[in-house]
Parts: sequence; C-alpha cells; structure tokens
Amino acid sequence: MGRKRLNPDDERAGSAESPPRIIGGTLRGRKLIYTGDPRTRPMKDRVREAVFNRLGTSVRRKQAIDLFAGTGALGLEAISRGAAAAVSVERHFPTADLIRQNATALGIEKQCTIMPANTLLWSKRWPQLPSEPWVVFCSPPYDFYVDHLEEMLTLISGLMERARADSIFCVEADGRFDFAQLPHHNLWDVREYLPAVVGIWQKG
Repeated sequence: MGRKRLNPDDERAGSAESPPRIIGGTLRGRKLIYTGDPRTRPMKDRVREAVFNRLGTSVRRKQAIDLFAGTGALGLEAISRGAAAAVSVERHFPTADLIRQNATALGIEKQCTIMPANTLLWSKRWPQLPSEPWVVFCSPPYDFYVDHLEEMLTLISGLMERARADSIFCVEADGRFDFAQLPHHNLWDVREYLPAVVGIWQKG
C-alpha cells in the first residue's frame, strides 16, 4: 500500500511534561509512571491512539510483543484493549523495572513478561515466543534504522517469517527508513504522523 500522510500530532502529547496514559480499553485514562529519561522515547499518546484505532479489535486474544519497549505503553495498551498477554523487551534495566511497576499498578502483572535485554542481541538467540498469533510492536530509537539497519531488517523479517498466520506487525520509524526494504513491502499500510512513520502488516 502507498504511504499516507496524516496531520502532524500535537508535539506536547506524550512528552516529558505529560506522562503517557492508557488511551482506550478497560484501563482507559490510567497514567503510567514515567521518569522523562531521554533514553526512553514513548510513542506520543495521539500517535498511539491513531495506531490502535487502525488495529481495532484485531489485538484481542493475541500475544503482544513489545520490542524496544521503553515505558511499555504499547504492550500495556494492547492488554487494556483485549490482548491476552504482553512480552516487553527493554535493555535499560531501570526502565524495565518501571514497566514492571506499571503492570503491577494496573493490576495486570500476571499477563506481563518483562525481559531486561538488548533487543538486537535477544533476537539473535531466537528465544521461545508464544505459539499464538502475535501483535508485534517495534518502536526503537529512530537512529537504529541508520546505525543498525541490517540488524533491524534481520530482526523484523525474521520475526515476520516465524510468526503464525493472523499475526500483526506495527513498525515505527521516521522518514529516513524505507519500508520497501521489508518483506512484502507492497502490503504494508504506511502512514505518517510527523515525525513518526508507522507501518502495519498482517500475515495472511
């Protein structure tokens, strides 16, 4: 699918001055603990809302896999909207601990698996992942698509190959990344929420 450009999101949403919150579902409105650490770049609330509006009910009963999890907001949001569970992979140990704290505060800690690990190294071991269909969120620092491009392509394409039918992939980048480099590039629904660019693909 061609790239679609939407209106830029409010730059204030999801900033350090405005802690991330759960946008929809059973936990709607609940705020997340967020330190404002610059190493953690949470997807802005309005972008996350637009993404989950695109996903709709397709996240229900799926296993969420949140790569480069940061605040863990994507996996937690997925559970709020009906995902069965979430695996969050985050290399910064204090931030991974905050995901755990947020899951506990939301009362969904039993549905969350927190993996304090470097996603690029973790994926090379091809760890055991849920056998059910996934909804995969890949939202790394944008520079990774420049400094670690080959590793990012290997990560995403490898997971696409291993995923069961009906799995969904949601990849966030910026304008420097060309989604045509990914497998099945003509089937990705790519839209712009400047500066973010988000592509969604579902495995048939």
